[in-house]
Amino acid sequence: MKKAFIQTYGCQMNEHDSQRMETILIREGYVISTEMQQVDLVLINTCSVRKNPENKVYSLLGRLARLKKKNKGLIICVAGCVAQQEGEKILKREKAVDLIFGPDCIFMLPKMLAEVEAGRRVVNTEWLPREKKIQNFIPHEEIETGQVDCGKAMIAITKGCNNFCSFCIVPTTRGRLVSREKENIISEAKDLIRKGAKEIHLLGQNVNAYQAGDTGFYELLQSISDLNGLRRLRFISPHPNDWNNRLSDLMSKQPVICNQIHLPFQVGSDRILSLMRRGHTAGEYLDKVQYLRQVIPDIAISTDVIVGFPGETEAEFEETLKVIQTIRFNPIYAFMYSERPGTRAAELNDDVPQEVKDERLQRLLQVQDKIQSELLDDLVGSTQEILIDGAHPRERGAMTGRSDGNAPFMIPNSGLEIGDIVSVKTCGRKRHSLIGELTG
Repeated sequence: MKKAFIQTYGCQMNEHDSQRMETILIREGYVISTEMQQVDLVLINTCSVRKNPENKVYSLLGRLARLKKKNKGLIICVAGCVAQQEGEKILKREKAVDLIFGPDCIFMLPKMLAEVEAGRRVVNTEWLPREKKIQNFIPHEEIETGQVDCGKAMIAITKGCNNFCSFCIVPTTRGRLVSREKENIISEAKDLIRKGAKEIHLLGQNVNAYQAGDTGFYELLQSISDLNGLRRLRFISPHPNDWNNRLSDLMSKQPVICNQIHLPFQVGSDRILSLMRRGHTAGEYLDKVQYLRQVIPDIAISTDVIVGFPGETEAEFEETLKVIQTIRFNPIYAFMYSERPGTRAAELNDDVPQEVKDERLQRLLQVQDKIQSELLDDLVGSTQEILIDGAHPRERGAMTGRSDGNAPFMIPNSGLEIGDIVSVKTCGRKRHSLIGELTG
């Protein structure tokens, strides 16, 4: 039987796309391998939001080129955002690559592979019309619904984004926002619950901009929350501009919606936020978070932060630190600014020296490490509901899982199985995780 290996870089949307491609390949007679050696096909699903994941792609392609010299029949595919962005350039640069295709073309994979097997090198980065984009969301008789993994499943409800933040490549690589019809989403959610999903993640580059007919994000969340058998509901990533107190109220009233949100703020300076074209001020962001904390006092809030954006002064960086200290995120995903071709920010003078970016990132991480340590300490002694998602990689007999607030837990010698939901007493902690004991 033919074997395929899939390497995924990037966000949960990319992971979801890889799951769909895996299903397609299985239908085409492939066995999915966890090892890259001795396979017939390697598919790299790429991310170009930042420079580092893109660099990893080209580094892997270099290794694959050497592998292909030993395995002449190996098919090498590049999918996702780098594929959409670079297209034909990849074929010219990397002679070992056989197939390039963008996010809109996932369901053409069998046809494209047939062309490659016929001896052609293929590039497909076309944008599909809205109707076709929506069809690509919808499971049908050839493509089953998403996979259930460790009691969790993902559903893409939007694709693309209309915000055009000056630093972000998503509208270029994923296209304009399209929203999937509510009926299709509900149908897939019910099917995933029947397959054993206890926790569902709704995905979108700007998930709370969802709007299909008369159904907005509020109405969709409410409907999915009411589904029988669903224990947890999460969503990623909302944009602060589309967040409102009504959504905060819904989260507080619906026990199925987890007390956790990822709400990117990027920087604390209003001037830099304006240059980023974020559409909100730091004060407006803080007001929304303050109300969210008012109605859900124990909510865990994570965020994205960029340091060293063109023109950022030391005083403006200090404003970012102030926001972090005020809100006390758990956790943060912090990055140094890297220029993305085709974005508005690429036209700005990237004038913050690399050593300054490095130093600011380290200072930010030091502040955050202290906050996160204190937040973990605060949870010791509390009772938490944990969804078990795997065996601990180092502790024999221990299992790992996540709380409603997405805190990582280790439960020693429990006899639990993946997918179990249990109540634990938080009895201690390690550096980045907590230790729980079963309460029953």
